[in-house]
Amino acid sequence: MPYKRSIARYLFLLPAVIWVLAFTVFPLGYSLGISFSKVDSKVEVSRTKVPMLDKDGNPVLAKAGKPRTRTKVERKDVSTWSFEGLKNYGRLFGDNQVWTAVRITSIFVIVGVSVQLVLGFLLAVLFNRKLPALGLMRAAMLLPIFATPIAVGYLFFTIFYEEGGPLSFLGIPFLSNPNWALVSIIVVDIWQWTPFAFLVFLASLQGVDEEILDAARLETQSEWQIVTRVLLPMMQPVIVIILLLRLAEALKLFDIPFALTGGGPGIATQSYSFLAFRTGLRYFDLGFASAMAYCLLIVTMIIVTLFFRRLRRQYA
Repeated sequence: MPYKRSIARYLFLLPAVIWVLAFTVFPLGYSLGISFSKVDSKVEVSRTKVPMLDKDGNPVLAKAGKPRTRTKVERKDVSTWSFEGLKNYGRLFGDNQVWTAVRITSIFVIVGVSVQLVLGFLLAVLFNRKLPALGLMRAAMLLPIFATPIAVGYLFFTIFYEEGGPLSFLGIPFLSNPNWALVSIIVVDIWQWTPFAFLVFLASLQGVDEEILDAARLETQSEWQIVTRVLLPMMQPVIVIILLLRLAEALKLFDIPFALTGGGPGIATQSYSFLAFRTGLRYFDLGFASAMAYCLLIVTMIIVTLFFRRLRRQYA
């Protein structure tokens, strides 16, 4: 009987194991191999003469009685691999477009995530009070989270459209000016993901003991001092968690620039992930694109690991 139970457990786990191996482990290993290689993809075209047939499958004859022929064109995708070692990784440090993409992604992450944390916390403090129609307003605040980034990008493309868009009367080149295009992407990301920070902060604030706040109000009547000296220190673990989640997501910035600006004007909003996409799937330099993706994975893992270690040391 115990033997049959153990078999049943493995059978229930088998679909999940197959899923992880097929869609996680195998792609990771395959792309790692590509990152050490140079992959040349080309289309080989071959032309052969084949007889022409009628609807009954009989050869079509010419006037001279000879079978008529037609040219059959066949195209075949051919990929050749050649081992390059660490050459693709070395190219990262000398490629100007890579460094430009790193700079753009860094600006986006630093500005966007910081504003989301500040706005999310302030909104949580505001909505953690007795206000009219509080439930309705909280629900409305969370709506942007449920929209897909691609759809949000196309939505704001119509809003920021400079010829006839809702904001065209401002005369601001939201999408045609390099600086304004980057600002537009940051604004869209803040609009979508500030509610996430708001939701987590609000849940944490509602778990704060009211006796602590009452004791703080006996010491001072300043709400600002209560927020900065009482609530913020208590929120540090929550801040770190939100920061980790948003950093890991923001470093992969792709959807919004893809839909909103297409990486333009020029390469002014071409993020690191967008550049890896273009390199691999548009320019077919798969080895270099895989090396870029693995460097992003390594950097993300280092950042997350450092934050978790600090969190464990502080609150273990």
